[in-house]
Amino acid sequence: MTRFPLEPTPIHVPDTVLDDLKARLRLTRWPDDVGNDDWHYGVARGYLQELAEYWLDEYDWRKAEAAINAYEHYRVSVDGVPVHFMRKPGVGPNPTPLILTHGWPWTFWHWSKVIDPLADPAAFGGDPADAFDVIVPSLPGFGFSAPLRDHPDMNFWKVADLWHTLMTDTLGHAKYAAGGCDVGALVTGQLGHKYAGEVHAVHIGSGLKLDFFNGDRAWDFSGGRPLPEGLPEPVHQQVVALERRFAVHLAAHVIDPSTLSYGLTDSPVGMLAWILERWVNWSDNHGDIETVFSKDDLLTHAMIFWVNNTIGTSIRYYANANRYPWTPSHDRWPVIEAPTGITFVGYENPPGVTTGQRVESWVSGDRSGWYNHVNLTAHDAGGHFIPWEVPDGWVDDLRRTFRGRR
Repeated sequence: MTRFPLEPTPIHVPDTVLDDLKARLRLTRWPDDVGNDDWHYGVARGYLQELAEYWLDEYDWRKAEAAINAYEHYRVSVDGVPVHFMRKPGVGPNPTPLILTHGWPWTFWHWSKVIDPLADPAAFGGDPADAFDVIVPSLPGFGFSAPLRDHPDMNFWKVADLWHTLMTDTLGHAKYAAGGCDVGALVTGQLGHKYAGEVHAVHIGSGLKLDFFNGDRAWDFSGGRPLPEGLPEPVHQQVVALERRFAVHLAAHVIDPSTLSYGLTDSPVGMLAWILERWVNWSDNHGDIETVFSKDDLLTHAMIFWVNNTIGTSIRYYANANRYPWTPSHDRWPVIEAPTGITFVGYENPPGVTTGQRVESWVSGDRSGWYNHVNLTAHDAGGHFIPWEVPDGWVDDLRRTFRGRR
């Protein structure tokens, strides 16, 4: 086995950073939030304050840090950009290098439930021939891939170039596999577009067009289109709910990321509220977020943003995807030439589409032609954070995409 070319650097957050966090939590000035027990106006103070008090009095970062450090961690400079990544060496006859890319408000730790079975399938009753050498980076400007002061224009297609350099030049792989969700699905799709000859295949958690953020109205999920007339009432309500779910998120991140970042960077409770709203409304939690993320889980992900002061650089990805629009590297179709697998989940079914109809609906839509899709699977359960919410499904789907393609 070839020796890994880098020396690991365990994660360690200085005590001074943790002390500062506790001081800020103690000094939180709470708004009045009357009449919001139903979360109609956004995150309700009751649960947020409960979570903040737990953060101050009971949450143990050092315990979380030890769990994170059960894996190898590395920090490198790729074309002058600071990159942190977590690694689990593959266990099998010929593990394939696999890079997994997270989204927002994700962290690298959202992949933690799938890393072990992907790296060592035999330990989980699988075939050792399916083993991957798993590389899980933090997007530049997220978590421990910081600071990003010299690269204020970072976006998903620029990350794809960095990831290709990381996998080929830094780590020495002639060919590799790639997977991703959310922003990470766009990064991964760009790898399958620009570097199709050097990836075995790609597996993603959505099938967006790579020009999703191009244009004058990237901040508007509907693109300025009015609601269609004559929809059945249940479908009409689903459309309204879907647009509400993403409206303020896209608008604020595309139009005003810096304005927003001052409050989120200064106040841990403010930052927690902003990302908690997404975790609550984007996950398949049936009204109880702690069935998906425990308090400790929520706070560990929040800590990765907080201790590295990266909430501002993370949310700017949206504005930068619009300000520096994606342009194709070739004019061939499909745009993403690499064989592509996609995992669909029930909570993200389009209005009026059931899980049983999801694959057919996607194939008949205008996104399908962008991809050389070879493996499409729809699951009843699961929300936006697929490898965290339905890890077994994600692992099975991804393995299937790469069988016979490595």
